[in-house]
Amino acid sequence: VVGKPFSIISFFCHRWMFGWVGCRWYGWAGFFFGCGSLITMTAVSLDRYLKICHLSYGTWLKRHHAFICLAIIWAYATFWATVPFAGVGSYAPEPFGTSCTLDWWLAQASVAGQAFVLSILFFCLLFPTAVIVFSYVKIILKVKSSTKEVAHYDTRIQNSHMLEMKLTKVAMLICAGFLIAWIPYAVVSVWSAFGRPDSVPIPFSVIPTLLAKSAAMYNPIIYQVIDCKFACCRAGGLKAKSSLKKSRTYTISAHRDSAAMNETQLEP
Repeated sequence: VVGKPFSIISFFCHRWMFGWVGCRWYGWAGFFFGCGSLITMTAVSLDRYLKICHLSYGTWLKRHHAFICLAIIWAYATFWATVPFAGVGSYAPEPFGTSCTLDWWLAQASVAGQAFVLSILFFCLLFPTAVIVFSYVKIILKVKSSTKEVAHYDTRIQNSHMLEMKLTKVAMLICAGFLIAWIPYAVVSVWSAFGRPDSVPIPFSVIPTLLAKSAAMYNPIIYQVIDCKFACCRAGGLKAKSSLKKSRTYTISAHRDSAAMNETQLEP
């Protein structure tokens, strides 16, 4: 909503149409929402990790903790997106000229530019990605080791475990889709920052940019696929329960009939 109309109009006009102020706004908005989304998914992966692997800590997390966490996440994103305006970095047009992003080419101009680019790469990509990978690897290992244990619990605990696993699958797929969309863009950005000037072909730089912008479209698809799968499993369970109920009713009525028959036979 805040960025795509700018790039769509510029695509049709074959050049950036909104001047330096619009370029800085577009670059800031893209970095702000991209960084905020990744840090949010990092927090979600930690929440899943605590809920699955450390239940004593997971049950301590309440709704107000989630709101506090969201405030910290978007303050974090605001800080890193606004740092370039303090003179440390900048926003500039992409090589193909129809959208704007962080000025990755500053790394070739000064040591301060290199420090800024490396800081952003670590705090806004590498470190969050490492936390996400760590969380879900630990979850997978925990689930493999505890599957047999959960089978011995009562139905309520099993249902709670299934719900937690469903939420974990959704979060894992969303994180995977986001990272798959953004990692090619990160690779090209690092190449532009530390490679030879103009070493990235302009047509080659367009594809990672469009792939990164497509990250937002995967979430509804993931939610729908998981919900449909969960609904089908739930429907299958309901059918099994209803058939079991019918068979039990039939058995009880059969017993009643046999009892009535015995009473009839005992009558003189």
